[in-house]
Amino acid sequence: MAAALACSLAACAPGPVSPTPPPSSGQNSSAPTPIASPTTTPAPTPVYTNPADPELAALIPAQVGGVAISVPPVAEFSVTPGDIGEVYGEIGLRFVALQVAYVEQPRLSLYAMRMGSPFATTRELEPYLAAAGQYVGIAGLHREPWKLVEVADRLVWARPEDDATVAGTMVYTWAADEYVFLLIGVDDALNRALMAALPGEPLPTPTPRPSRSSAASGSEEASESAAPS
Repeated sequence: MAAALACSLAACAPGPVSPTPPPSSGQNSSAPTPIASPTTTPAPTPVYTNPADPELAALIPAQVGGVAISVPPVAEFSVTPGDIGEVYGEIGLRFVALQVAYVEQPRLSLYAMRMGSPFATTRELEPYLAAAGQYVGIAGLHREPWKLVEVADRLVWARPEDDATVAGTMVYTWAADEYVFLLIGVDDALNRALMAALPGEPLPTPTPRPSRSSAASGSEEASESAAPS
């Protein structure tokens, strides 16, 4: 009995365990080394929501020249930065907030946009002038009528009245640091007064020229040095 039990236990005992081979070194491994994928900066996308921007709204004065300016809350108009951003192409993709303002008589409409960096300059708005005019109701898609002019000590793009608009209608668009503005109005005195109350891009500082007195002094010194001793 004891001999049979010993034999049975021996038959059920596990066989010898094969040793686990050591892991191979990295030099002999055939598995490919993972390569990190290059990271790309995501391109800007249009913003089709318009949260309130009190600082942007506060840029617009309550009145100019005795004329009241209406600045409605964003909940009262449906235009978003992405909507008007389509007018300004690549620049418009960086619009993050929009505030509108208007005057009923004499008719005036203002669109004020805040943008993310990099900021635009007034000159960089040139490719989008025709679309800006069409956005505010100017017929045609022509660049020619727009001119870069000086108004209220800043550079602005200006477009005169169109055959399809009320006489005296002017359109202006300009940039100032983080802001872009688009304005249309039938009373140009009011247009310019409102522009003067808003941020603007300063005019370039001209290179100073030598005065006549300094030039004359320089000529005299040159003559004296050239005179024989």
